[in-house]
Amino acid sequence: MNKFIKHIKSDNLGAIGIGAMIVFIAMILVAGVAASVIVQTSNTVQIQALQTGQKTTKEVSSGISVFEITGEVYYNTSLENISKLAVTVKARPGSGDIDLNNTYILISNGVKKALLRYNSTNFKDPVSGDLFSSLTTAQWNGTNYEYFGIGVLQDEDNSLTSTNPVLNRGDKAILFLHCNATNNGLFGAQIPTRTDIFGQVIPEIGSAGVISFTTPMTYVDNIYRLQ
Repeated sequence: MNKFIKHIKSDNLGAIGIGAMIVFIAMILVAGVAASVIVQTSNTVQIQALQTGQKTTKEVSSGISVFEITGEVYYNTSLENISKLAVTVKARPGSGDIDLNNTYILISNGVKKALLRYNSTNFKDPVSGDLFSSLTTAQWNGTNYEYFGIGVLQDEDNSLTSTNPVLNRGDKAILFLHCNATNNGLFGAQIPTRTDIFGQVIPEIGSAGVISFTTPMTYVDNIYRLQ
């Protein structure tokens, strides 16, 4: 009788040992699967964080800078109001290439707001002599309320072309805006005295260049540096 009982207890111990081994193996398998998922997730997060960091760095460091705006007062038999604007721009320090094909000018006089894009027919390389005579009459007429023209001021690597104007390190370009009352000029009229003009030159990537100036109290000269 005692031998029988001992035999049963021995069998039970063997069954318990096998069960414990099965549970242990299952735990190892589950832990392995979980570890694999965690490693894959961490790799994905790391790659995404790296890409986000690179994009953020490019977005922060890139941009366009407006460092001068000049206006020409229209003269017929006497001085009238500003009919042409020349916005001189360059890439910010550390900026990547800026495609002017995908750059927009958002500008307002407080009454009307215009969004202008580049028109490849309104291009001059290089700009020399009289700044506002660099574009032909037809080209100026083309820079209406929908478009702006481009004049190349400095471009050592020839990256600024009429069909693919790319502004990079060291380049300077002039963006021409037509403000005449005829030919659908910007705001539909010349810019009078004591007028607040504000806006942005918005590149595809990076920070925008700021446009902000007030026209003089009276026009006694043909050319004015506005900003």
